[in-house]
Amino acid sequence: MALDQSFVGRTYPPTEPYEVGREKIREFAEAVGDANPAYTDVEAAKALGHPDVIAPPTFVFAITFKAAGQVVADPRLGLDYSRVVHGDQRFAYVRPVRAGDRLTVTSTIETVKSMAGNDILDIRGEVHDQDGEHVVTAWTKLVARAAEEA
Repeated sequence: MALDQSFVGRTYPPTEPYEVGREKIREFAEAVGDANPAYTDVEAAKALGHPDVIAPPTFVFAITFKAAGQVVADPRLGLDYSRVVHGDQRFAYVRPVRAGDRLTVTSTIETVKSMAGNDILDIRGEVHDQDGEHVVTAWTKLVARAAEEA
């Protein structure tokens, strides 16, 4: 079943705030093998002009992908999540994510298209901090693979 094209431009409500903690940043940096001291050492981050440790660039994926779940779970869209693979991800930062940020994500469907029987969905996630400051925009591409022939 093809996705509903009328959903292009649809924006979902902002998520509840996600509080970024130093320990979460440290764990993520270790998991991705990035030893940049700005991710684990407050003084190193301050020496670079940041008020606290900062997160690696892909850290925000976890919260933007979770926010995209609002789109995925919308039954009116017609997405069969059992057939979905992650197609692409990109970020445009205004500033780094910092420990102490309370981030919300607002997801918008940018494109819906079909190609070779696959449905392709592009979701933009606008991430703002507790003061309403724009921190980063994340784009997620989901591909719902075509149903297999019987």
